Amino acid sequence: MINEPSLAPKDFGWIEVICGGMFSGKTEELIRRARRAHIAGQDVVVVKPAIDKRYSDTEVVSHNETALPSILVDTADQIILLTGNAKVVCIDEAQFFDDRIIDVANTLANDKKRVIVAGLDMDFNGKPFGPMPYLLAIAEFVTKLHAICSESGVLANFSQRVVDNQNTVLVGEYDAYEPRARHCFRPSVDMRRGKPIRPFKAPKNQPEEETTNE
Repeated sequence: MINEPSLAPKDFGWIEVICGGMFSGKTEELIRRARRAHIAGQDVVVVKPAIDKRYSDTEVVSHNETALPSILVDTADQIILLTGNAKVVCIDEAQFFDDRIIDVANTLANDKKRVIVAGLDMDFNGKPFGPMPYLLAIAEFVTKLHAICSESGVLANFSQRVVDNQNTVLVGEYDAYEPRARHCFRPSVDMRRGKPIRPFKAPKNQPEEETTNE
């Protein structure tokens, strides 16, 4: 369910968290909200942790390749320094920050800013990921998105690792993870079970039936 406030920050701020598993559309939803705020004439700043350079060093990019200019930061505290004049602060991949991101998000919201945070709520073991549980607890608005399970085709909220690596932080995409439903999730590492996604093809035009005049 999409839970997005309709008000613009004036005399108060708040925190929105967009969470879910891999390939659920978290970054895409963050970009959508950032663009809507920009269209509304609000000053928007988008940041992401420096560890995430999968698609670009200068943009936040979704798996569907929608993108917005962004700032790479090494620490959560840098976000406050870089967003002084912004009314809307968007933070992608929040699970990669340490617990300081919790205080930073609160500080920004208390400074009358709209804070939009996106991140994985669970790691590859199905456990709460880093600071995300705390961000979910302090947020006024929470949206949990779901992917489609690669194995069963139903809603998926787990991120199945499919490469032999036990590090909690492993920045990857389709090469390292598959979305899985609960009954298909096999922590910590499983073989790849998903089928290649078929291209979306438009239906062919049916030939018109010939008519005869009697």
